[in-house]
Amino acid sequence: MSVERKQDVIRLTASDKPLPDIHLSGLPQFEPGWVWLVGAGPGDPGLLTLHAVNALQQADCVVYDALVSEDILKLMKPDAERLYAGKRGGKPSWKQSDITDTLISLAKEGKRVLRLKGGDPFVFGRGGEEAQALVEQNIAIRIIPGISAGIGGLAYAGIPVTHRDVNHAVTFITGHLAGDSAAEKMDWAAISRGSPVIVIYMAMRKLPAISRLLREAGRRDNEPVAIVTHATTPRQKVLITTLGSAVNDVEAHGMEPPSIIVIGEVVYLQAILSWYQPS
Repeated sequence: MSVERKQDVIRLTASDKPLPDIHLSGLPQFEPGWVWLVGAGPGDPGLLTLHAVNALQQADCVVYDALVSEDILKLMKPDAERLYAGKRGGKPSWKQSDITDTLISLAKEGKRVLRLKGGDPFVFGRGGEEAQALVEQNIAIRIIPGISAGIGGLAYAGIPVTHRDVNHAVTFITGHLAGDSAAEKMDWAAISRGSPVIVIYMAMRKLPAISRLLREAGRRDNEPVAIVTHATTPRQKVLITTLGSAVNDVEAHGMEPPSIIVIGEVVYLQAILSWYQPS
């Protein structure tokens, strides 16, 4: 896929077959010395926003995370600089301070700096920290939201995070620190009591602790659980299990991160609403 930009017209072409022109107005110019923090969505390039494509076509340098696909990076202008920051659990990555320092340094050089993150930069993406540091350095910023995996990834699995007949509340949490210390950062008892549906990011390695904590807090062993890996991509896998069996089933089926986990009766809808067939 390629993108041609001319004034306020973007033409996407796939397999050399042109699509109709999309006439856009009001897309911002990427000024030198600015940093745009952009959400790349959960993986499928089709889930990028038009603002994200606009940013990719203007940026001088792109600091991107591990979950940003090559298909998305191909939308960069040819002479833009790529800077890989990593940010994948258990894999080599820049320190957060190094990422922030790089963004500041490049902006002060007068570059158009695109910070490209999987999902949404303000949903467990540390985008708020990066934006705050930039503002403290008097660097102009723009925030471009992306589709978060906890919504978009589950939609591709056929699981709505809310359904009128099932739940009127949902809780989004991060699981990567669960069980690390006696002083838990989350009130698992309150979450268990108050939220019929729980969506957990970055939880695969902490699944044993999370399963134990939720069951100790009153959630049922037979409560339905869905684990979606590589959501929205051709590698997507969906495992339907229960809270009591999830740990063993993940190992038995070779499920690996990146993943999004949902607990609650909306999981039952997956059997009806499953629509995405990875090619």
